Amino acid sequence: MLETGIKGREELTVTEDKTAKNVGSGELEVFATPAMAALMEKTAYKSVADKLGEGEGTVGISLDLKHIAPTPVGMKVVCESELVEVDGRKLTFDIKVSDEKEIVGTAKHCRFIINNAKFSAKAAGKAEK
Repeated sequence: MLETGIKGREELTVTEDKTAKNVGSGELEVFATPAMAALMEKTAYKSVADKLGEGEGTVGISLDLKHIAPTPVGMKVVCESELVEVDGRKLTFDIKVSDEKEIVGTAKHCRFIINNAKFSAKAAGKAEK
Protein backbone atom coordinates (compact mmCIF):
# COMPACT_ATOMS: atom_id res chain seq x y z
CA MET A 1 0.00 0.00 0.00
CA LEU A 2 1.38 3.37 -1.03
CA GLU A 3 1.14 6.26 1.40
CA THR A 4 1.49 9.99 0.90
CA GLY A 5 4.82 11.64 1.56
CA ILE A 6 6.97 9.55 -0.80
CA LYS A 7 9.52 11.84 -2.43
CA GLY A 8 11.54 11.57 -5.62
CA ARG A 9 14.52 13.49 -6.97
CA GLU A 10 16.17 13.46 -10.39
CA GLU A 11 18.59 15.86 -11.99
CA LEU A 12 20.06 16.51 -15.39
CA THR A 13 22.15 19.03 -17.25
CA VAL A 14 20.37 20.80 -20.09
CA THR A 15 21.95 19.67 -23.36
CA GLU A 16 21.23 20.58 -26.99
CA ASP A 17 18.93 17.57 -27.43
CA LYS A 18 16.68 18.89 -24.65
CA THR A 19 16.18 22.38 -26.12
CA ALA A 20 12.96 23.76 -27.56
CA LYS A 21 14.73 24.24 -30.89
CA ASN A 22 15.76 20.58 -31.06
CA VAL A 23 12.53 18.94 -29.88
CA GLY A 24 10.36 21.11 -32.10
CA SER A 25 8.50 23.06 -29.43
CA GLY A 26 10.03 26.41 -30.31
CA GLU A 27 13.03 28.16 -31.85
CA LEU A 28 15.13 28.92 -28.78
CA GLU A 29 18.04 27.00 -27.32
CA VAL A 30 16.59 26.71 -23.81
CA PHE A 31 15.22 23.77 -21.78
CA ALA A 32 12.14 22.58 -23.65
CA THR A 33 8.77 22.19 -21.98
CA PRO A 34 8.40 18.62 -23.37
CA ALA A 35 11.79 17.73 -21.87
CA MET A 36 10.67 19.18 -18.54
CA ALA A 37 7.45 17.15 -18.74
CA ALA A 38 9.43 13.96 -19.35
CA LEU A 39 11.70 14.71 -16.37
CA MET A 40 8.66 15.33 -14.16
CA GLU A 41 7.02 12.04 -15.15
CA LYS A 42 10.29 10.12 -14.71
CA THR A 43 10.80 11.56 -11.23
CA ALA A 44 7.27 10.66 -10.12
CA TYR A 45 7.23 7.12 -11.54
CA LYS A 46 10.67 6.25 -10.20
CA SER A 47 9.75 7.47 -6.72
CA VAL A 48 7.10 4.77 -6.31
CA ALA A 49 8.32 2.02 -8.67
CA ASP A 50 9.98 -0.10 -5.98
CA LYS A 51 6.93 0.13 -3.73
CA LEU A 52 4.48 -1.47 -6.18
CA GLY A 53 3.31 -5.06 -6.27
CA GLU A 54 4.74 -7.77 -8.51
CA GLY A 55 3.96 -7.03 -12.17
CA GLU A 56 2.61 -3.55 -11.44
CA GLY A 57 3.65 -0.24 -12.93
CA THR A 58 2.23 3.24 -13.30
CA VAL A 59 1.16 5.28 -16.30
CA GLY A 60 0.71 9.02 -16.46
CA ILE A 61 -2.89 10.16 -16.87
CA SER A 62 -2.56 13.94 -16.46
CA LEU A 63 0.08 16.63 -16.14
CA ASP A 64 -0.82 20.24 -15.32
CA LEU A 65 2.56 21.88 -15.95
CA LYS A 66 3.60 25.49 -15.59
CA HIS A 67 6.94 26.36 -17.24
CA ILE A 68 7.74 29.66 -15.54
CA ALA A 69 11.36 30.53 -16.37
CA PRO A 70 13.97 29.65 -19.03
CA THR A 71 17.07 27.52 -18.43
CA PRO A 72 20.05 27.76 -20.80
CA VAL A 73 22.09 24.88 -22.21
CA GLY A 74 24.74 23.73 -19.76
CA MET A 75 22.81 24.52 -16.59
CA LYS A 76 21.73 21.77 -14.19
CA VAL A 77 18.07 21.25 -13.29
CA VAL A 78 16.74 19.33 -10.31
CA CYS A 79 13.25 17.84 -10.23
CA GLU A 80 11.57 16.97 -6.94
CA SER A 81 8.27 15.14 -6.58
CA GLU A 82 6.07 14.32 -3.61
CA LEU A 83 3.17 11.89 -3.54
CA VAL A 84 0.38 13.99 -2.02
CA GLU A 85 -2.72 11.83 -2.57
CA VAL A 86 -3.53 8.14 -2.96
CA ASP A 87 -7.07 7.43 -4.15
CA GLY A 88 -7.31 3.72 -4.85
CA ARG A 89 -5.02 3.19 -7.84
CA LYS A 90 -4.78 6.92 -8.67
CA LEU A 91 -1.65 8.70 -7.42
CA THR A 92 -1.28 12.49 -7.32
CA PHE A 93 2.10 14.22 -7.13
CA ASP A 94 3.23 17.79 -6.57
CA ILE A 95 6.37 18.47 -8.60
CA LYS A 96 8.82 21.33 -8.91
CA VAL A 97 11.85 21.83 -11.14
CA SER A 98 14.62 24.27 -10.24
CA ASP A 99 17.74 25.30 -12.10
CA GLU A 100 20.83 26.69 -10.42
CA LYS A 101 19.11 30.07 -9.94
CA GLU A 102 15.36 29.61 -9.38
CA ILE A 103 12.25 27.47 -9.65
CA VAL A 104 11.57 27.05 -13.38
CA GLY A 105 8.55 24.76 -13.40
CA THR A 106 5.79 23.30 -11.25
CA ALA A 107 3.17 20.64 -11.87
CA LYS A 108 0.35 18.57 -10.50
CA HIS A 109 0.76 15.07 -11.97
CA CYS A 110 -1.52 12.03 -11.73
CA ARG A 111 -0.49 8.45 -12.41
CA PHE A 112 -2.54 5.26 -12.35
CA ILE A 113 -1.32 1.90 -11.04
CA ILE A 114 -1.71 -0.77 -13.70
CA ASN A 115 -0.91 -4.43 -14.27
CA ASN A 116 1.92 -4.25 -16.82
CA ALA A 117 0.99 -7.44 -18.71
CA LYS A 118 -2.72 -6.56 -19.03
CA PHE A 119 -1.94 -3.00 -20.08
CA SER A 120 0.59 -4.14 -22.72
CA ALA A 121 -1.89 -6.72 -24.05
CA LYS A 122 -4.58 -4.04 -24.36
CA ALA A 123 -2.20 -1.77 -26.29
CA ALA A 124 -1.11 -4.64 -28.55
CA GLY A 125 -4.77 -5.43 -29.24
CA LYS A 126 -5.23 -1.97 -30.72
CA ALA A 127 -2.44 -2.62 -33.21
CA GLU A 128 -4.13 -5.81 -34.40
CA LYS A 129 -7.43 -4.12 -35.28
